[in-house]
Amino acid sequence: MQHNKTPHQQNQLKVIDEIEQQVKKNSLQFSTVSPISDYEKDPRISLTSVHVLNEKLIKKIRYSFLYPLKIIAPRHYYYPKESLHMTIKNIKVVNNPPQFSSEDIEKVLDIFNDAIPKHNKFNVYFYRLMLFPHNLSLIGTTDPELDNIVLDLDSRLKKANIHDDKKYINSHYFFSNITLIRFTSQVTDKFTKKVEELSQNIDIKPYEVNSISLLSCNAVLKKRTIFNTWKLK
Repeated sequence: MQHNKTPHQQNQLKVIDEIEQQVKKNSLQFSTVSPISDYEKDPRISLTSVHVLNEKLIKKIRYSFLYPLKIIAPRHYYYPKESLHMTIKNIKVVNNPPQFSSEDIEKVLDIFNDAIPKHNKFNVYFYRLMLFPHNLSLIGTTDPELDNIVLDLDSRLKKANIHDDKKYINSHYFFSNITLIRFTSQVTDKFTKKVEELSQNIDIKPYEVNSISLLSCNAVLKKRTIFNTWKLK
């Protein structure tokens, strides 16, 4: 879906382009989830906040991207509909054992209870697929409110001595990233060409993010516990 990019979105695009260059050069300077043989049983657990996608977008993703790619490479891990999500703010990356305590969760809940309802809904503008070394993602630019939410939460969490242990390429301009597939083997040229073809023909209307959930889970949203969900105003 084509639309005029705002200055904020142009800055997001610069970050996304920088990430792509790092991927091409195999010189990643940001956190990724290393592969595992069985993603659903992965014991590595994170503490994170996400937006759970609505049914309409889930259906669009499955028919537009997952089904065509699964025909070509069925052995990769394709996110089931109940696991498709958009990460909003990481708190602790996946690890076994988890790098957070029940006391940390209580602190985070207090912070989210106060912070999230004060923030506004925002739109995501999906425009491309991106191949990472171990996964495929649907990428979108957003309204500035995503930055406002992430930076507000980050500041409050640091004051509570809960530090995000994820490594980012940029500490200000954040964007939407929905992981669709985790790879179980090297991707083929045929798969890559199909991704490029699908990426050039994305037709998704601006999507409104209206809620945020706090949960613990593994990388594919299994072994999950949802602590609470908040509506954005």
